[in-house]
Amino acid sequence: MSEYLFYLYVTAIGYCIAGLCTSGWRLATGSPLKFGLQTEQTAPAILGVFFRVVAGPVIVMRNAIRGAMLEGRAPHWLALSTVISTVWSFFSGVVMLELLFRLNGI
Repeated sequence: MSEYLFYLYVTAIGYCIAGLCTSGWRLATGSPLKFGLQTEQTAPAILGVFFRVVAGPVIVMRNAIRGAMLEGRAPHWLALSTVISTVWSFFSGVVMLELLFRLNGI
């Protein structure tokens, strides 16, 4: 049972990191983070790719909820988006925890 709680904890960390990235992006730019790229300059484009990879679960869920409520998409698309977002946030949480432990020297 404790393994499942650990998986849930790592997934929650992934969702939290994704939420922080999207909120930070919106605070810095004033526009919501989307999957499209701005390719005017190289450095902001690379930083944008990093933010989109980390914040992907929140972007997917925001688009899925908006599609279900406003466009009337079928509920199975929302369920599928939830599964994709959860798996993505789990792997993001694993990468972030691994990075944190590596930087901490543990």
